[in-house]
Amino acid sequence: MLLLPQALVDGLLIGGIYITIAIGFSLAYGVMHIIDFAVGEWIMLGAFLGLYLSQWTQMEPLLLLPVVFIVFGVLGYLFQPVIYRVLSGKKGNPLLMALVFTFGLAIAFKGLGLTVFGFFSRSIPSAMAANSFTFVKGDFFVTIPVIRLIGLVYAIGVTLVLSWILKRTDFGLAIQALAQNKEAAGLMGISAKKTNSWVYGIYVGISAMSGVLIGCMFSISAQMGSKYTVLSFFVVVLAGMGFLAGVPWAAFLLGMVQSFFLIYFDPGYTLLAVFIILYTVLLISPKGLFGKGV
Repeated sequence: MLLLPQALVDGLLIGGIYITIAIGFSLAYGVMHIIDFAVGEWIMLGAFLGLYLSQWTQMEPLLLLPVVFIVFGVLGYLFQPVIYRVLSGKKGNPLLMALVFTFGLAIAFKGLGLTVFGFFSRSIPSAMAANSFTFVKGDFFVTIPVIRLIGLVYAIGVTLVLSWILKRTDFGLAIQALAQNKEAAGLMGISAKKTNSWVYGIYVGISAMSGVLIGCMFSISAQMGSKYTVLSFFVVVLAGMGFLAGVPWAAFLLGMVQSFFLIYFDPGYTLLAVFIILYTVLLISPKGLFGKGV
C-alpha cells in the first residue's frame, strides 16, 4: 500500500506518453481511414532530428519541438498525396493497399534509419531529465520526474488544441464532415485531397515531436519504431478507432496497467495483460471503450 500513490502517479505519467504517440494516429485514421504502420518510424525520425538539432544548436531539445513539428508537418503534407493516390486507386481494395503501403514505408524508414544512424542506442540530453519533485506525507511518498510531467502537460495540451480545432474552426468542421461522409463533404465544396494533406501533416508533426520527448525520457534507436507502432495501435483501438476523445482515457488505462505490473507484478507479463484487456474490451464493445469508434 505504501507504493500505491507512486503507482498511480506513474500510471498517469506513462499514460501521458501513450497519448503523445496515439493522438495524431487517431486523428489521421478518423479522417483518412487508414492504419498507418509507419507511425513508429515517424516517431523515430523525429527523435533523431531532435537529437541532431540539439547537438548542432546547443539548445534545450524541448525548445526545438516547434521546429521538429514544422519540418515533419511539411514532410507529411508533401508525402500524403502518395498515400491518397494509393487510396483512390481503382484496382484492388484501397484500404488493404494503404495498409500494405504504410507497412512497406515503415520497413524502408527503418532500413534508412539503420543505415544513417547505426544500430546503437542513444538519448537526447535535456536539462529537465535530471530534475524531479518528491512529496512525502507520513509513510507515503511520491517522486515525479520533471521530464515526464512535461510530457503529460504536452499530451493534455495537444489534446485540448486538437479538440478546439475540431469544434471551433471551419477547418475542424471540414475534417469532421470528411470523416463522416466523404461524398457529402465533396458536394459541400470540401477538398478531400487538400484536407487529408493537412491532417496527415499535423499527424506526422505531432508524432515527430513525441519522438523528441521520448528521447529525453528513454533511449532511442533506429529499431524503436515497431514498439511504438504497437503501443499507439493498442491505444487507438482501445479508445475506438477514430474516436479522438477516447484516446486519453485509453492511454491512462494502459499506463496504469503497466505501472501496476512494474511495481506489484512481473513486468514481463505487462504486454500479456494489455492484450487481455484489449481483447476483452473488443469482445464486449467492438467499437472501443465508449462504443464510438469506427
